Amino acid sequence: MSSPVLELREVSKRFGTRKHPVWALSGISLHVHAGETLGIVGESGSGKSTVARIAVGLELPTAGSATVMGRPISEVRGKGLIQMVFQDPSSSLNPLLRVAPSVREPLDAVSAQPVHVSQARVISALEEVGLDRHAGERFPGALSGGQKQRVSIARALSALPPVIVCDEAVTALDVSIRAQILNLLREVQSAHATACLFISHDLCTVAYMSDRIVVMYLGKIVEVGTTAQLLGAPAHPYTYALLSAVPKLQQGRHARKRIRLCGDPPSVMQQPRGCRFHSRCPTADERCRDEEPAMRKLHDDHFAACHYAPVEESKLAALAAAHEGEGA
Repeated sequence: MSSPVLELREVSKRFGTRKHPVWALSGISLHVHAGETLGIVGESGSGKSTVARIAVGLELPTAGSATVMGRPISEVRGKGLIQMVFQDPSSSLNPLLRVAPSVREPLDAVSAQPVHVSQARVISALEEVGLDRHAGERFPGALSGGQKQRVSIARALSALPPVIVCDEAVTALDVSIRAQILNLLREVQSAHATACLFISHDLCTVAYMSDRIVVMYLGKIVEVGTTAQLLGAPAHPYTYALLSAVPKLQQGRHARKRIRLCGDPPSVMQQPRGCRFHSRCPTADERCRDEEPAMRKLHDDHFAACHYAPVEESKLAALAAAHEGEGA
């Protein structure tokens, strides 16, 4: 397999001071190949957006390395190799700038081109996302939410970057518009073999978009595998709990049992010893409280950071139900 276009190796990120550090990420390693979509899921505070900001160079890692096309991201910032689609298009687009100049900005930042060449590329990018050339003459305030997000995607793709990062890119949209934007992202990604880092708290959306999925908890990766592996045979208790929380319109006899987690995630300012998930895990024992689990290979491309992975689902559901009963 070819070298990844985006790679993070043992990346840690500290905020705050040395005396009072807040570790948003601790030893994160991931990679994305050309044409591949890597999804990242996890609760609020798991470190998803920090990964996104490091991937595009808005933050620099405290430790570890982040590279795009084999080059340190710190050296290629502003050169158009990686672009980002933000959650809220209303705040990511300049309200005083017409659509065409806004879409042209990344293109101009990469290289100086004749005006007619850059204008043609802007028109092409707008048409590619389903907008006509006249949309370029309008201000963002005259567009609907879905149209604004299409502009954001056109802007990210105008310089034809090898990598795009989508951080909750469809969360602010209604369901029908969300489906259109997701299909659009898949189409343009396929057309240009663009690698995509797709970050969301919505497991259904991530499953639809992703070839592989990373599950994060409190600044660590707890499981990673292909979409089929994580949906069909999750190995980590936290992944089980996330999947069981997804609403279903129909509950058949083979539906996954609801696994309720007790308590809230620990504070990133006071991270627990051992496994970071042990305070909420119904299968945790003394080993989990004292020893941090290493990431172990379970099958091809399937890894989990749990001493007892893969955890048997029926056992986990029974223990979770007993744990919930004791808490009540």
